[in-house]
Amino acid sequence: MAGMWDPFTLGRIRLDHRLALAPMTRSRADADGSPNGLMVEYYRQRATLGLLITEGTQPSDDGQGYPYTPGIYTESHIAGWRKIADAVHEAGSHLFIQLMHVGRVAHPDNHPTGAQSVAPSAIAAGHDMFTPTGMQPAPEPRALATGEIPGIEEEFAQAAENAITAGADGVEIHGANGYLPWQFLNASANQRTDQYGGSIENRARFTLETTKLVAQRIGADRTGIRLSPAVSFNGLDEGPGYKDTYRYLLRELDTLGLAYIHLFYFGDDEFLREIRDMLSTPLLLVRAGRDYDSIERDLADDLADLYPIATDAISNPDLVHRLKAGAPLAPGDSSTFYGGDATGYTDYPALDETN
Repeated sequence: MAGMWDPFTLGRIRLDHRLALAPMTRSRADADGSPNGLMVEYYRQRATLGLLITEGTQPSDDGQGYPYTPGIYTESHIAGWRKIADAVHEAGSHLFIQLMHVGRVAHPDNHPTGAQSVAPSAIAAGHDMFTPTGMQPAPEPRALATGEIPGIEEEFAQAAENAITAGADGVEIHGANGYLPWQFLNASANQRTDQYGGSIENRARFTLETTKLVAQRIGADRTGIRLSPAVSFNGLDEGPGYKDTYRYLLRELDTLGLAYIHLFYFGDDEFLREIRDMLSTPLLLVRAGRDYDSIERDLADDLADLYPIATDAISNPDLVHRLKAGAPLAPGDSSTFYGGDATGYTDYPALDETN
């Protein structure tokens, strides 16, 4: 029976405990997507979490959805991430860069060239996007031609190779939260009639091909993937038949020998137990309404191996120290979560700085 402070081996890395930094968009990169010194400090401060999964990082121009998100496809991007990886490793932690292609969850005003977004089908997300001039509706995307899809998959694989070149320990493919892989997976966003649309097997093809290609390029034990069964987000709703989709997808992913599968899950515990029992791959779990007692209960029930922490890790850079000491946690300021400067980013004090 595992506890929160028990060690765990994940792929090639040894972790001292069962908590991790959850991937969270913070929008503090330079205008060209290059990681900067502010980001170096942000990740260095949170190194005691052991496994740091970064914010979503676009593998190409077309993958960008929001202002000031980082990329991993130019030499400047790689150099910036190398500084982050070096700082994280020096602090004794490990870094997985999350690869995020947003697909239709984009706006031309946020795109480096103002290009139309791409997606499985020409169906708008149906919600507003944050842009430099305020909230605007996400416009209709351009449907990808069948012949373009291998090129998108290659962008993920090259981005993964770039991440390893930058010194990262691995990558996480963002297949959740309404972004491109989930758009392929979801029948309401994917109305294709080729081999990437229609049946569950066809709709899962893009995610599986991309994950296999990344794993071949950098090693399966340096590859993770994030999925979000039963979550409604960014204009997508899983619908009542989502369990069959994930039964197929997860069984196929489990054959690849990945470092981990990361679930952002708001569904019922019965299906979560089914998922856990079908997988031999290590499982990371984010649950709705979770507290630290519930993490201990989930570990005791063997529902997952690691638990990424989001908001508390923003406002408590020394979260591990506070939890072990039974100290109070500092609240976060949601008005500073996205964009800006050091305020609400790297200026939250550690516990010993508040006394």
